[in-house]
Amino acid sequence: MSIKMKLSPTTVASEPASPTKSEGKEMEVASELDSPTLHGENIGLLERGLKTMLSIRKSKRSLKKEKEQEGTGTLRKKRLSFLSSKSNEENKTTVPNDLEEVVDTIETEPIEGKPLSVMEINELIQKQKLLEAFASIKYMEDETIAERDADKYKDNPQEFVRKTKDVDLLYNSIKDMIQSIVVGTLEHPTVEEATLSSLVTLIAREEAAHPNAGSAPGSDLLGSPRRWREEWREAINESARKRVLRVPLASKEEESSWLDIHLCFLQKHLSEDLLKIKLSVKKCYPEEYQVCDIYVEAFHKAIASHLQDLSQRVLEFNELYSLLDWVANTYRSELFLGHPDLKPEVKTENLSLLLTPADWDRLKNDYITSVKGKIKSYFGNILTLEVTEKWEKEVHPEVEDNLYHSSLSFDIQTIIGEHMKISGAISKSLKAKTLELCLAELHEFIPRFGEEFMEWNAAHDSPVFVPYFAAYTNSFHHLVSGLETVFKVNTEELQKILASLTKNFRNMFLNKLRTKTQPLLKKILTKDWILATEKPDSLAAAVSQFSKHLQHTRQPLGQELLRHVHKYVVREYIVQVIKPRRKMNRETRQQVSERMSQEAKILNKVFIDQGSDSDWLLPALHHIANITGEKKKDRIKEHVKELSQDYPDIRKEHILAILMLRGLGYTRRAAIFRQSFHRAPECPDSRGENTLFDEIDVSAVISCF
Repeated sequence: MSIKMKLSPTTVASEPASPTKSEGKEMEVASELDSPTLHGENIGLLERGLKTMLSIRKSKRSLKKEKEQEGTGTLRKKRLSFLSSKSNEENKTTVPNDLEEVVDTIETEPIEGKPLSVMEINELIQKQKLLEAFASIKYMEDETIAERDADKYKDNPQEFVRKTKDVDLLYNSIKDMIQSIVVGTLEHPTVEEATLSSLVTLIAREEAAHPNAGSAPGSDLLGSPRRWREEWREAINESARKRVLRVPLASKEEESSWLDIHLCFLQKHLSEDLLKIKLSVKKCYPEEYQVCDIYVEAFHKAIASHLQDLSQRVLEFNELYSLLDWVANTYRSELFLGHPDLKPEVKTENLSLLLTPADWDRLKNDYITSVKGKIKSYFGNILTLEVTEKWEKEVHPEVEDNLYHSSLSFDIQTIIGEHMKISGAISKSLKAKTLELCLAELHEFIPRFGEEFMEWNAAHDSPVFVPYFAAYTNSFHHLVSGLETVFKVNTEELQKILASLTKNFRNMFLNKLRTKTQPLLKKILTKDWILATEKPDSLAAAVSQFSKHLQHTRQPLGQELLRHVHKYVVREYIVQVIKPRRKMNRETRQQVSERMSQEAKILNKVFIDQGSDSDWLLPALHHIANITGEKKKDRIKEHVKELSQDYPDIRKEHILAILMLRGLGYTRRAAIFRQSFHRAPECPDSRGENTLFDEIDVSAVISCF
């Protein structure tokens, strides 16, 4: 790059100027440069003063010394030509469009004069008069290079080292001031547009003055590029880092929602910074600086580093979710970087990942582990509430649509649904993992819940056992249906678990029924029973306390259980009837027959009223009652024939035991059996599921024959 020169025709003064006056003149000129109203007048005054002082110095030089440093003086004039534009632009706020425009402003009239001292230059830097300071440093640098090339420091290398260090220190002071100005840009309420515009000019002048991108010759930095644009970028990075770290961050002890609050502040403060950059900072720089992009990238890196530090902490479930959700959903959304007010200057499409894949996966794994503990805790709370609020207080379940209702299924599905929803908002893979672990925890919880329920009932023998047995059975059915339809889950394994649990519940139900009914069943054919001391509906009332709840159980389970109860009562009644006893006289047999028929009618009515469809059980007790009370022995075989036809599963020992109840001898019993039972084997297919006598053990009866 060539620098145009125009030599001034100003005559040389004959009298040397006083040093004091010269220094005062320089300081006066320098101070007046700060006033824009005296801009043109100051330029002329500065030029005339500097030319006069330079002429006085040259007039005192010897001709020999002048010749020796002819090259140095010539170069100095060329370098000083760079200075004349500094005052002209120190106070301008107009931003040059590109580097060529800045270079054009450098090609102005040269100025000759005494350079400022290191201290004076440093004062200019501290006052942020960077263009003026740079011009003086550049003059000092060029002079030192010229003197080095002329071997002036051959005999005094220490002087060269001192001057080189002075130049380097002054350049570093400017660099530090550049960083200070950039870092302070976002910290002040308003943007110093003149300062930033001057900064752009300064960087451009340095780049024009040091066009060589390579290393400077020799071991020193004289004449080498200072790369202030890179320092400017680094200062932006440092500014962003400080702004991020300055966002309020409370401790967990001070505020339980510390991370939510911090991320909210981070979003608010940095959004304000970015809006300020778009509206005020950007216009102070040429387009080629891409200010918004550089600031966004700087903030992005600062936030990424900050979040990485936060992610290294021991975070709880809510904190892990807040961090993952902010990264996945908030950061690039309209709530932050994607806000309409920041468009189109703030672009997010080219930003790198806010968290590294390793950090992201680690956070997700920590989240899954935390969710597992959370789900286990939720399920445990469900069980605790069932025990304390329902079982211990013996609160009967509500009835909805004629079914006992439990919130168990709703609570479980709500927990699963909420966690799937929030995890799905972060990523599909996290949603799938959440569902997977929820099901795993559910498969552990259901058996634990059933065991707790049965253990509690065994210890308390509570009247709410049967209603809650029905309510939980209904709830389990609803749970399976909901998981299949809402969550699209394969419930095969869960159904196996629930089937086993339901079977255990049913067995406990039947055991409790047996416990309640056995004392009443054992009274059958006793003296008090025959004499009707016991009410005929006492057994039916006891059974009804259990079976009435089954009509509020979801079908088909309710109907199946009612069949079990109906069959159990009839079967156990028969077992009590056919037990070997002493012979009864005719009157007693009539009383037994009438009492048996009466109770059979009551029992049958109870079961039918409750919805039992086991009407095939109705004749059993009536047939036995008819056989027991029949006065004519010849008609007994007709009753036996009807009994064997209605119940094909009846065996010889059953018929002989019933005939013994009638008081017949062995020979008569055997004859009746031969005459009435020969058709039973002809109908083996008629048994099916309706088997009654197959489940009655009469070994004790057989041993008496």
